[in-house]
Amino acid sequence: EGALVDLLRHLVDELRALGLSDAAMDEHGYVMATIPATSQKPGVPVIGFIAHVDTSPEMSGAGVKPIVHRNYQGGDIVLPDDPTAVLHPAEIPYLTERAGDDIITASGTTLLGADNKAGVAEIVAAAEYLLAHPEIPHGPIRIGFTPDEEVGTGTKYFDVAKFGAKYAYTMDGGPRGEIEYESFSADAMTITFQGRNTHPGYAKGVIVNSIKVRADQVLAWA
Repeated sequence: EGALVDLLRHLVDELRALGLSDAAMDEHGYVMATIPATSQKPGVPVIGFIAHVDTSPEMSGAGVKPIVHRNYQGGDIVLPDDPTAVLHPAEIPYLTERAGDDIITASGTTLLGADNKAGVAEIVAAAEYLLAHPEIPHGPIRIGFTPDEEVGTGTKYFDVAKFGAKYAYTMDGGPRGEIEYESFSADAMTITFQGRNTHPGYAKGVIVNSIKVRADQVLAWA
């Protein structure tokens, strides 16, 4: 938690250094800032760019040793600190499309942290570019950096009204040029199917098998 808060505070300082004077972190660890509008047209909607700064707790994100695989020409990428950790193009087809590019990985025993510090870097780089090029017309752009996405509470205290964007985009995807506009629902519910138990000698027309009730209901839903 301490390292995460330190990173968020660093991002506030970096955004302010770029010129986003309203950059701030709230008591829940959410960082927000605004790139001022350059468009003179009235009614240009506010859009937002969001990224999370935490990494998965399933694997260490400390002591990362990034490896740059320059001019990748296809084939398996073996991570040297754990030779059993191999990136196979057969399992990751997008790798084949990146032939000729530089590929950055971790060394095999830690996360790289690109999920989603890559998104953070993209947003900061975009902010820097737009501030340096005011001739590009755009409305107000809100920036949001969030904690705790990887443990399922990234939006728990996110103040939507304070963020104030009409539309927002999470920079946390895969292939370049891809926009995902729908998601699965992580909601859950427990349904109990209640049968009726009775003595087998008197069961005809009375006993109800709960498994058959469930099966009938599934067929009805289908």
